[in-house]
Amino acid sequence: MLLLWSLVLGVFVGFIRGGTIAGLDQLEIRHLWLVPLALVIQAQILFYPMLFQGNLFLPWAPEIFHFFSYLVLAVFVGLNWKLWQIPFMGTGMTLNVIVIAANGGYMPSSVASLIRSGDFKTAYYLTHQKTYGNVIMMSDSTVLDFLGDWLYLPNWFPFSTAFSLGDVIIAIGLVFFFGLGMVDEVTE
Repeated sequence: MLLLWSLVLGVFVGFIRGGTIAGLDQLEIRHLWLVPLALVIQAQILFYPMLFQGNLFLPWAPEIFHFFSYLVLAVFVGLNWKLWQIPFMGTGMTLNVIVIAANGGYMPSSVASLIRSGDFKTAYYLTHQKTYGNVIMMSDSTVLDFLGDWLYLPNWFPFSTAFSLGDVIIAIGLVFFFGLGMVDEVTE
């Protein structure tokens, strides 16, 4: 949810700077449809088991689809490399892919950070099942745990959950993308 809040902050900054959402048209973003495709894949992996105790479209190998969603995002970044914010966000995605690959296709998440953020449901599932959608419980055997989901917003923050350093970089990129991109005179 950090990314959602950074998107809201970026739009807010864009409006304060006198920009409009229509100002994003000038950026000439190529193949934007790839982003929602990747997000739908990731959301399906993560949220469907929470709601319905199983995977609707991805009954097997969620880790493969998790990698595929990042591959889709990498294609989007490659097609839009001229907008500096997008490769910047790509750096955060790369950090996430590294830790996901090192841990068998799952993002390691700290149960303590989930509890501190108020995300008790995910913490419960990880404690009892060790994996949950595209997330695995952080343990002594976790590889590159410092790149996993161990940061968090306070539990009084709406929709708070644990997030990674890669997510922080993506969030900063989103704030700059919307904050600068919505203003007509700033294009690249």
